[in-house]
Amino acid sequence: MIAFGPIPSRRLGRSLGINNIPPKICTYSCIYCQVACQMKMRIERQPFYPPEDVFHAVAEKVDEAKALSESIDYLTFVPDGETTLDINLGHAIDLLKSLGIRIAVITNSSLIWRPDVQSDLHKTDWISFKIDAVEEEIWRKIDRPSGRLKLDQILEGILEFAEHYQGKLVTETMLAKGVNDSEENLEGVARFLEKLKPDIAYLSIPIRPPAEKYVEVPDEKVVIRSFEILNESNNKVEYLIGYEGNTFAFTGNAEEDMLSITAVHPMREDGVREFLGKAQAGWGLIDQLIDDNKLAEVSYNGHKFYIRKFQKTHL
Repeated sequence: MIAFGPIPSRRLGRSLGINNIPPKICTYSCIYCQVACQMKMRIERQPFYPPEDVFHAVAEKVDEAKALSESIDYLTFVPDGETTLDINLGHAIDLLKSLGIRIAVITNSSLIWRPDVQSDLHKTDWISFKIDAVEEEIWRKIDRPSGRLKLDQILEGILEFAEHYQGKLVTETMLAKGVNDSEENLEGVARFLEKLKPDIAYLSIPIRPPAEKYVEVPDEKVVIRSFEILNESNNKVEYLIGYEGNTFAFTGNAEEDMLSITAVHPMREDGVREFLGKAQAGWGLIDQLIDDNKLAEVSYNGHKFYIRKFQKTHL
């Protein structure tokens, strides 16, 4: 199926997905990939589906959504492989623009050093770049790229692209326990993000069954430490830890609001108390959320932080 949705997305609102790459054709074989490891590894761009077929599949879904009065905020290229391997990506984007809906692309960044890929992606309104590591050894361990790819070339390509990009640029860093969650790696990522200046730097954890069974989610303290390291040089850091809620929307339901906020940002104890005051709720709410395994209390750098509890049971 080329087009699917629209589905809810915390990053993109209501997103209609576009699967422009056949399954498991990628430049990486990430250890945490939900598609599993049996990849057809390649780095040369090629045609897959005719751009006209992509357009018609998406247009049909858009018409269906309109008939049901469903809104669509973005048309999002999010295939089961690497989006930019499609040599017809730019042509497909040009056709889709006639639908009058913003275009988003989620990419692992691996081919951004190519001028033709940069040209295609400049046509988009929103783009997400994967940046799991800035050290070669760690990058090869977590993302397991094609041997012909070079990390320095990719990082330089991202910076070069960002200089002239007119849309919204975000990054995503996926943490795997004991692989790329060291302070050294995260400090390197933070230095790179300081140069890049993304609109938002997302910090994520595996929330679906990973390709490799040994992949584990870091504990809450490590994730908070990681957030703090990235946040020192980039104050637009957010979590992506699998909870879809009314992010930062004070709805009048103190429990829902607390969980939605702590799914995006850790909250220090003083911030929690201020929130509870505004919500006219007592500290008993926090104790109950902790007892219900919905919220975690973590001590870090002399402060208590509160974070949405991770759901690890299905990894």
